[in-house]
Amino acid sequence: MSENNPFARLPEAASFSVTSTTVGDGDAWPPEQLASGVPGGRDVSPQLSWSGAPEGTKSYAVTIYDPDAPTGSGFWHWAVADIPATVTELPEGAGDDTGSGLPEGAFQLPNDARVARYIGAAPPAGHGRHRYFVVVHALDVASIGVPADATPALLGFTMAGHILGRAVLTATAETAAAAA
Repeated sequence: MSENNPFARLPEAASFSVTSTTVGDGDAWPPEQLASGVPGGRDVSPQLSWSGAPEGTKSYAVTIYDPDAPTGSGFWHWAVADIPATVTELPEGAGDDTGSGLPEGAFQLPNDARVARYIGAAPPAGHGRHRYFVVVHALDVASIGVPADATPALLGFTMAGHILGRAVLTATAETAAAAA
């Protein structure tokens, strides 16, 4: 695993709080948040609540990113844009195929598997512990202005000049190496 910090080269941003009834900061994902191809995995997005966003916040975006994926560019598991500033919680399972738990106006971008939904953790067997950065971005615009088929990387690039604050929770997952 790399100690890659995905925020190291981004503009500084105020911090605020994000919590989850699904997973604690630094804890391993429960089975439901793992990918459907992993035993017990169901691709269920985590419950998230946030508070203390900076004054002037006009919308939020939520991303889940694994910088430890063996791709050279990490792996985006979920990206949601245009969450209204009045919303401070997403229920568990909001990131299903239809985005049924998302507030009006918010939308999911295709993840690195190219599906517009949450896809769970599935680190390669024996690759070590992966970190999953669950981030709520407080933005100074009501709509970030990316198309619904944009990549999470384009969302991140577009948000860079609009981030007022960043709330971060880190979950982990590891798949044991197969027995020889």
